[in-house]
Amino acid sequence: MKTAIITGVTGQDGAYLSKQLLDKDYVVVGVVRDKYQINTRSLQYLGIANEIVFEEVNLSVPEQVIQLMIKHKPQVVYNLAAQSSVSLSFKEPKETLSFNIISVLNILEAIRQVDDSIRFYQASSSEMYGKVSNLPISEQTVMHPLSPYAISKASAHWIAVNYREAYGLFTCCGVLFNHDSYLRTSTFFTKKVLQSAIAIKKGHQDILEVGNIEVKRDFGYAPKYTEAMVLMMEKDVPDDYLICSGTSIYLREIIEYVFKSLDISMDKVRVNPDFYRPADIENIYGVSFKAKAQLGWDYSMSYFDVLDILIAEELENYKK
Repeated sequence: MKTAIITGVTGQDGAYLSKQLLDKDYVVVGVVRDKYQINTRSLQYLGIANEIVFEEVNLSVPEQVIQLMIKHKPQVVYNLAAQSSVSLSFKEPKETLSFNIISVLNILEAIRQVDDSIRFYQASSSEMYGKVSNLPISEQTVMHPLSPYAISKASAHWIAVNYREAYGLFTCCGVLFNHDSYLRTSTFFTKKVLQSAIAIKKGHQDILEVGNIEVKRDFGYAPKYTEAMVLMMEKDVPDDYLICSGTSIYLREIIEYVFKSLDISMDKVRVNPDFYRPADIENIYGVSFKAKAQLGWDYSMSYFDVLDILIAEELENYKK
Protein backbone atom coordinates (compact mmCIF):
# COMPACT_ATOMS: atom_id res chain seq x y z
CA MET A 1 0.00 0.00 0.00
CA LYS A 2 1.38 3.42 -0.98
CA THR A 3 1.30 6.28 1.50
CA ALA A 4 1.08 10.01 0.78
CA ILE A 5 1.64 12.70 3.38
CA ILE A 6 -0.13 15.99 2.67
CA THR A 7 0.43 19.15 4.68
CA GLY A 8 -2.33 21.72 4.40
CA VAL A 9 -4.71 18.82 3.86
CA THR A 10 -7.85 20.67 4.97
CA GLY A 11 -7.52 23.47 2.42
CA GLN A 12 -8.95 23.60 -1.08
CA ASP A 13 -5.94 22.03 -2.81
CA GLY A 14 -5.38 19.52 0.00
CA ALA A 15 -8.95 18.28 -0.28
CA TYR A 16 -8.94 17.82 -4.06
CA LEU A 17 -5.47 16.28 -3.98
CA SER A 18 -6.54 13.85 -1.23
CA LYS A 19 -9.52 12.76 -3.29
CA GLN A 20 -7.34 12.13 -6.34
CA LEU A 21 -4.76 10.15 -4.37
CA LEU A 22 -7.41 8.10 -2.57
CA ASP A 23 -8.80 7.21 -6.00
CA LYS A 24 -5.31 5.91 -6.81
CA ASP A 25 -5.39 3.70 -3.68
CA TYR A 26 -3.00 5.75 -1.55
CA VAL A 27 -3.26 5.91 2.20
CA VAL A 28 -3.49 9.66 2.81
CA VAL A 29 -1.92 11.06 5.97
CA GLY A 30 -3.02 14.64 6.60
CA VAL A 31 -0.80 16.87 8.71
CA VAL A 32 -2.73 19.25 11.00
CA ARG A 33 -1.80 21.60 13.81
CA ASP A 34 -4.45 20.33 16.23
CA LYS A 35 -6.21 16.96 15.82
CA TYR A 36 -9.07 18.10 18.06
CA GLN A 37 -9.82 21.36 16.24
CA ILE A 38 -9.73 20.38 12.58
CA ASN A 39 -11.90 22.21 10.06
CA THR A 40 -12.84 19.30 7.82
CA ARG A 41 -15.49 21.19 5.83
CA SER A 42 -13.71 20.74 2.48
CA LEU A 43 -12.99 17.08 3.11
CA GLN A 44 -16.57 16.47 4.20
CA TYR A 45 -17.88 18.23 1.09
CA LEU A 46 -15.94 15.72 -1.05
CA GLY A 47 -17.07 12.83 1.16
CA ILE A 48 -13.57 11.79 2.24
CA ALA A 49 -13.15 13.17 5.77
CA ASN A 50 -13.31 9.69 7.32
CA GLU A 51 -10.71 8.31 4.92
CA ILE A 52 -7.87 10.62 6.02
CA VAL A 53 -5.37 9.63 8.73
CA PHE A 54 -4.73 12.84 10.66
CA GLU A 55 -1.40 13.52 12.36
CA GLU A 56 -0.76 16.48 14.64
CA VAL A 57 2.66 17.86 13.70
CA ASN A 58 4.32 21.24 14.18
CA LEU A 59 6.28 21.63 10.94
CA SER A 60 8.52 24.21 12.63
CA VAL A 61 9.90 21.49 14.94
CA PRO A 62 12.42 19.26 13.09
CA GLU A 63 12.10 16.30 15.47
CA GLN A 64 8.33 16.07 14.93
CA VAL A 65 8.75 16.05 11.16
CA ILE A 66 11.39 13.31 11.35
CA GLN A 67 9.13 11.16 13.53
CA LEU A 68 6.30 11.65 11.02
CA MET A 69 8.48 10.20 8.23
CA ILE A 70 9.68 7.30 10.37
CA LYS A 71 6.15 6.39 11.48
CA HIS A 72 4.38 6.46 8.10
CA LYS A 73 7.20 5.66 5.64
CA PRO A 74 5.59 7.64 2.80
CA GLN A 75 6.41 7.30 -0.87
CA VAL A 76 5.34 10.89 -1.56
CA VAL A 77 5.05 14.12 0.43
CA TYR A 78 2.99 17.07 -0.81
CA ASN A 79 3.74 20.29 1.02
CA LEU A 80 0.75 22.63 0.70
CA ALA A 81 1.03 24.22 4.15
CA ALA A 82 1.80 27.92 4.30
CA GLN A 83 0.68 31.27 5.62
CA SER A 84 -0.87 32.04 2.24
CA SER A 85 -2.43 35.49 2.63
CA VAL A 86 -0.53 38.25 0.83
CA SER A 87 -2.24 41.02 2.80
CA LEU A 88 -1.60 39.28 6.14
CA SER A 89 2.07 38.83 5.21
CA PHE A 90 2.50 42.62 5.23
CA LYS A 91 1.05 42.72 8.76
CA GLU A 92 2.98 39.66 9.97
CA PRO A 93 6.14 39.45 7.83
CA LYS A 94 8.29 37.69 10.43
CA GLU A 95 5.77 34.93 11.06
CA THR A 96 5.12 34.47 7.34
CA LEU A 97 8.79 34.24 6.42
CA SER A 98 9.65 32.01 9.36
CA PHE A 99 6.97 29.37 8.86
CA ASN A 100 6.89 29.28 5.07
CA ILE A 101 10.66 28.81 4.82
CA ILE A 102 11.56 26.74 7.90
CA SER A 103 8.74 24.24 7.40
CA VAL A 104 10.04 23.37 3.92
CA LEU A 105 13.61 23.06 5.17
CA ASN A 106 12.51 20.75 7.99
CA ILE A 107 10.56 18.45 5.65
CA LEU A 108 13.42 18.18 3.18
CA GLU A 109 15.95 17.51 5.93
CA ALA A 110 13.69 14.82 7.36
CA ILE A 111 13.43 13.17 3.93
CA ARG A 112 17.20 13.36 3.46
CA GLN A 113 17.87 11.79 6.85
CA VAL A 114 15.10 9.16 6.96
CA ASP A 115 14.63 8.02 3.33
CA ASP A 116 16.03 9.94 0.40
CA SER A 117 13.82 8.03 -2.06
CA ILE A 118 10.70 9.86 -0.83
CA ARG A 119 9.32 12.16 -3.52
CA PHE A 120 8.57 15.75 -2.48
CA TYR A 121 6.19 18.31 -3.98
CA GLN A 122 6.50 22.00 -3.08
CA ALA A 123 3.53 24.30 -3.66
CA SER A 124 5.17 27.34 -5.21
CA SER A 125 3.25 30.45 -6.24
CA SER A 126 2.97 32.84 -9.17
CA GLU A 127 3.34 35.64 -6.60
CA MET A 128 7.08 34.83 -6.63
CA TYR A 129 7.44 36.53 -10.01
CA GLY A 130 5.88 39.82 -8.92
CA LYS A 131 7.25 42.70 -10.95
CA VAL A 132 8.07 41.35 -14.38
CA SER A 133 9.08 43.31 -17.48
CA ASN A 134 7.78 40.81 -20.02
CA LEU A 135 4.66 38.65 -20.15
CA PRO A 136 3.73 35.85 -20.30
CA ILE A 137 5.70 34.30 -17.45
CA SER A 138 7.49 31.01 -18.12
CA GLU A 139 9.79 28.75 -16.11
CA GLN A 140 12.71 30.94 -17.25
CA THR A 141 11.27 34.26 -16.01
CA VAL A 142 13.35 36.04 -13.35
CA MET A 143 11.59 36.38 -10.00
CA HIS A 144 10.96 39.79 -8.42
CA PRO A 145 8.65 39.18 -5.42
CA LEU A 146 6.64 42.13 -4.10
CA SER A 147 5.38 40.91 -0.72
CA PRO A 148 6.71 39.06 2.32
CA TYR A 149 4.54 36.11 1.26
CA ALA A 150 6.05 36.10 -2.22
CA ILE A 151 9.56 36.33 -0.78
CA SER A 152 8.88 33.39 1.53
CA LYS A 153 7.54 31.26 -1.34
CA ALA A 154 10.50 32.14 -3.56
CA SER A 155 12.89 31.15 -0.77
CA ALA A 156 11.09 27.85 -0.22
CA HIS A 157 11.08 27.21 -3.97
CA TRP A 158 14.85 27.60 -4.24
CA ILE A 159 15.41 25.45 -1.15
CA ALA A 160 13.52 22.64 -2.90
CA VAL A 161 15.56 23.15 -6.07
CA ASN A 162 18.77 23.14 -4.04
CA TYR A 163 17.96 19.82 -2.35
CA ARG A 164 17.33 18.33 -5.77
CA GLU A 165 20.62 19.59 -7.15
CA ALA A 166 22.80 19.19 -4.05
CA TYR A 167 21.48 15.92 -2.62
CA GLY A 168 19.73 14.27 -5.57
CA LEU A 169 16.32 14.27 -3.89
CA PHE A 170 13.18 13.97 -6.01
CA THR A 171 11.78 17.46 -5.48
CA CYS A 172 9.43 19.20 -7.86
CA CYS A 173 7.80 22.62 -7.58
CA GLY A 174 4.39 23.38 -8.99
CA VAL A 175 4.08 27.11 -9.65
CA LEU A 176 0.31 27.43 -9.55
CA PHE A 177 -1.34 30.66 -10.59
CA ASN A 178 -4.67 31.69 -9.01
CA HIS A 179 -7.13 28.81 -9.00
CA ASP A 180 -10.56 28.62 -7.44
CA SER A 181 -13.37 26.25 -6.54
CA TYR A 182 -16.35 26.12 -4.22
CA LEU A 183 -13.92 25.05 -1.49
CA ARG A 184 -12.10 28.38 -1.41
CA THR A 185 -12.44 30.37 1.82
CA SER A 186 -13.97 33.84 1.90
CA THR A 187 -10.55 35.44 2.32
CA PHE A 188 -9.95 34.87 -1.41
CA PHE A 189 -11.25 37.40 -3.92
CA THR A 190 -13.59 35.35 -6.11
CA LYS A 191 -15.17 33.55 -3.16
CA LYS A 192 -15.82 36.89 -1.45
CA VAL A 193 -17.42 38.25 -4.62
CA LEU A 194 -19.63 35.17 -5.05
CA GLN A 195 -20.79 35.03 -1.44
CA SER A 196 -21.43 38.76 -1.28
CA ALA A 197 -23.29 38.83 -4.59
CA ILE A 198 -25.67 36.08 -3.53
CA ALA A 199 -26.18 37.71 -0.13
CA ILE A 200 -27.04 40.99 -1.89
CA LYS A 201 -29.40 39.15 -4.23
CA LYS A 202 -31.15 37.52 -1.27
CA GLY A 203 -31.40 40.82 0.60
CA HIS A 204 -28.97 39.81 3.34
CA GLN A 205 -26.21 42.28 2.44
CA ASP A 206 -26.19 45.83 1.04
CA ILE A 207 -22.88 46.25 -0.80
CA LEU A 208 -19.69 44.49 -1.87
CA GLU A 209 -16.62 46.33 -0.58
CA VAL A 210 -13.37 45.70 -2.50
CA GLY A 211 -9.85 47.03 -2.92
CA ASN A 212 -8.04 47.65 -6.20
CA ILE A 213 -10.01 45.87 -8.94
CA GLU A 214 -8.08 47.41 -11.84
CA VAL A 215 -5.41 44.70 -11.70
CA LYS A 216 -5.32 41.56 -13.83
CA ARG A 217 -4.74 37.96 -12.77
CA ASP A 218 -4.48 34.52 -14.37
CA PHE A 219 -7.27 32.37 -12.89
CA GLY A 220 -8.07 28.66 -13.25
CA TYR A 221 -10.08 25.78 -11.80
CA ALA A 222 -8.61 24.08 -8.73
CA PRO A 223 -9.56 20.42 -9.38
CA LYS A 224 -7.77 20.54 -12.72
CA TYR A 225 -4.72 22.24 -11.20
CA THR A 226 -4.30 19.59 -8.50
CA GLU A 227 -4.34 16.94 -11.23
CA ALA A 228 -1.12 18.54 -12.48
CA MET A 229 0.49 18.06 -9.05
CA VAL A 230 -0.06 14.31 -9.24
CA LEU A 231 1.27 14.16 -12.80
CA MET A 232 4.50 15.90 -11.71
CA MET A 233 5.12 13.36 -8.98
CA GLU A 234 4.55 10.45 -11.37
CA LYS A 235 7.32 11.55 -13.76
CA ASP A 236 10.64 9.67 -13.81
CA VAL A 237 12.65 12.89 -13.49
CA PRO A 238 11.74 15.74 -11.09
CA ASP A 239 11.31 19.26 -12.47
CA ASP A 240 9.42 22.52 -11.96
CA TYR A 241 6.28 23.47 -13.86
CA LEU A 242 4.00 26.47 -14.30
CA ILE A 243 0.32 25.63 -14.00
CA CYS A 244 -1.89 28.39 -15.37
CA SER A 245 -4.63 29.27 -17.85
CA GLY A 246 -2.48 31.43 -20.13
CA THR A 247 -4.67 34.54 -19.96
CA SER A 248 -5.45 37.25 -17.43
CA ILE A 249 -8.61 39.20 -16.64
CA TYR A 250 -9.35 42.28 -14.54
CA LEU A 251 -10.75 41.66 -11.08
CA ARG A 252 -13.42 44.14 -12.12
CA GLU A 253 -14.46 41.76 -14.93
CA ILE A 254 -15.07 39.00 -12.40
CA ILE A 255 -17.41 41.22 -10.40
CA GLU A 256 -19.19 42.39 -13.55
CA TYR A 257 -19.73 38.82 -14.77
CA VAL A 258 -21.03 37.54 -11.43
CA PHE A 259 -23.28 40.55 -10.88
CA LYS A 260 -24.68 40.37 -14.41
CA SER A 261 -25.35 36.63 -14.00
CA LEU A 262 -27.33 37.34 -10.84
CA ASP A 263 -28.95 40.52 -12.21
CA ILE A 264 -27.34 42.83 -9.66
CA SER A 265 -26.38 46.45 -10.36
CA MET A 266 -22.71 47.43 -10.18
CA ASP A 267 -23.90 50.31 -8.02
CA LYS A 268 -23.70 47.79 -5.19
CA VAL A 269 -19.88 47.75 -5.44
CA ARG A 270 -17.76 50.07 -3.29
CA VAL A 271 -14.00 50.50 -3.75
CA ASN A 272 -12.25 50.99 -0.41
CA PRO A 273 -8.64 52.30 -0.60
CA ASP A 274 -8.03 50.81 2.85
CA PHE A 275 -8.10 47.39 1.17
CA TYR A 276 -5.25 48.27 -1.22
CA ARG A 277 -1.95 46.42 -0.80
CA PRO A 278 1.26 48.42 -0.12
CA ALA A 279 2.65 46.94 -3.37
CA ASP A 280 0.64 45.11 -5.98
CA ILE A 281 1.14 43.35 -9.31
CA GLU A 282 -0.66 45.17 -12.14
CA ASN A 283 -0.88 42.21 -14.51
CA ILE A 284 0.33 38.64 -14.44
CA TYR A 285 -0.26 35.57 -16.57
CA GLY A 286 1.82 32.62 -17.62
CA VAL A 287 2.19 29.81 -20.12
CA SER A 288 1.93 26.13 -19.28
CA PHE A 289 3.46 24.78 -22.49
CA LYS A 290 5.97 22.70 -20.53
CA ALA A 291 3.32 21.07 -18.31
CA LYS A 292 1.12 20.26 -21.29
CA ALA A 293 4.00 18.85 -23.35
CA GLN A 294 5.86 16.90 -20.65
CA LEU A 295 3.06 15.96 -18.26
CA GLY A 296 0.22 15.60 -20.71
CA TRP A 297 -1.79 18.06 -18.60
CA ASP A 298 -4.93 19.15 -20.41
CA TYR A 299 -6.51 22.52 -19.64
CA SER A 300 -8.65 24.69 -21.90
CA MET A 301 -11.23 26.35 -19.59
CA SER A 302 -11.79 30.09 -19.67
CA TYR A 303 -12.33 31.71 -16.29
CA PHE A 304 -15.87 32.56 -17.29
CA ASP A 305 -16.46 28.80 -17.67
CA VAL A 306 -15.15 28.40 -14.14
CA LEU A 307 -17.35 31.21 -12.85
CA ASP A 308 -20.44 29.53 -14.29
CA ILE A 309 -19.57 26.39 -12.28
CA LEU A 310 -18.87 28.38 -9.11
CA ILE A 311 -22.03 30.50 -9.33
CA ALA A 312 -24.19 27.39 -9.69
CA GLU A 313 -22.44 25.64 -6.81
CA GLU A 314 -22.66 28.67 -4.50
CA LEU A 315 -26.37 29.05 -5.22
CA GLU A 316 -26.97 25.36 -4.59
CA ASN A 317 -25.20 25.49 -1.23
CA TYR A 318 -26.28 28.95 -0.02
CA LYS A 319 -27.85 28.54 3.41
CA LYS A 320 -28.32 32.04 4.86
